[in-house]
Amino acid sequence: MIRGKFITLEGGEGVGKTTNLTFIKDYLAHHNIPVVVTREPGGTALAEKIRLLLLDPHSETISEQAELLLVFAARSQHIKHVIEPALSQGKWVLCDRFTDATYAYQGGGRNMRISTIEHLENLVQGSLRPDLTLLLDAPVEVGMRRAKKRGAFDRFEAETISFFEHVRRAYLLQAELNPQRIKLIRANQPLTDVQREIIDAMRFLVRNQC
Repeated sequence: MIRGKFITLEGGEGVGKTTNLTFIKDYLAHHNIPVVVTREPGGTALAEKIRLLLLDPHSETISEQAELLLVFAARSQHIKHVIEPALSQGKWVLCDRFTDATYAYQGGGRNMRISTIEHLENLVQGSLRPDLTLLLDAPVEVGMRRAKKRGAFDRFEAETISFFEHVRRAYLLQAELNPQRIKLIRANQPLTDVQREIIDAMRFLVRNQC
């Protein structure tokens, strides 16, 4: 059986990931491509519990190292129980955030050593990397203005503007370092234009599948 494709959707707060995740799912379904939609942190019962710990603004202060290890603990469960089985069955996996988010939030936002993240990436993922990453990018003030409309902030959303500027810069650096995999999508334009760029970025993978 032909192995499925692994697509990740990345970006800071308020860039439209949820809306476009549904759009991509429908686009793949239109081309008769079986797809599993999932998210990080999360995706399994245990990983979702870890997600709650990470996002809860009322929990005890989480150290940067503990945060990073929790992220990769959830990822390990996610890969073993959801991502790898689906890919092995020929299904495509569409994931809301993956390891690029760790480089952005823990590497950029928390200023953790990139070498530490790389070590954990190799340990937990082995050779697994996304086939395509769509990075939705918008100025931080635009994204945060949108995010405020969603209601109360979680532990990450409540961070400072400076934190999110570092996150954005780290994301853009990842795109520069991995131009073949990461496709930058300008998220501060009309939705129809955003989705046109998404289709353009996905066309090659989809064409080879159909």
